[in-house]
Amino acid sequence: MKTPFFIFIVFSTLSLSIGQNPDPVLDLTGSTVRSALRYYVIPAIRGNGGGVKLAPTTINQTCPLDVVQENNELLNGLPLTFLPTNTNKDGTIFESTDLNIKFSDATTCGRPAVWRVEVSGGQRVVSSRGMVGNPGQETISNWFKIEKYEDGYKVTFCPSVCNTCRPACADIGSTIAKNGRRSLVLNNVPLKVVFKKAD
Repeated sequence: MKTPFFIFIVFSTLSLSIGQNPDPVLDLTGSTVRSALRYYVIPAIRGNGGGVKLAPTTINQTCPLDVVQENNELLNGLPLTFLPTNTNKDGTIFESTDLNIKFSDATTCGRPAVWRVEVSGGQRVVSSRGMVGNPGQETISNWFKIEKYEDGYKVTFCPSVCNTCRPACADIGSTIAKNGRRSLVLNNVPLKVVFKKAD
């Protein structure tokens, strides 16, 4: 009697652990998104602006720049690289895992342009003053996750790189300012996106 029960427990545990494995993030062609490659992040629905890029969001702002969308939906923006906390052999990016998001070919203030959550004008916005790596309390504002959302994806801020931290989790959405600029902000209306491999 003990042996069948033990086998049941083992298989139940294995089934649970297998069921909890996150799915890989896929690009527009159905290929796995990988950390060594560059991608455009573009809206999944037409009419919601274009891809993401760097731009000033206040008057006379030259450095650092914030993360915004292209107003023209036909523009892809700037390519990005995704850098997870734990890299694997083939660089696969998985859903719901902590990662840094870095503009591949752009710098700001003479440093790599890495996404970071900051407060500006009473609102949490996505800036480019982050840093890559060193997961923990000091860098908690630099970590994001990609989550499946309907027939596309959404980017969220809900880092789990610090066991003692309690970040206020939120989706990354887009807001349109009076000047027409589309800033990336933290809210509960996610911007549904897809990933397009950069040439």
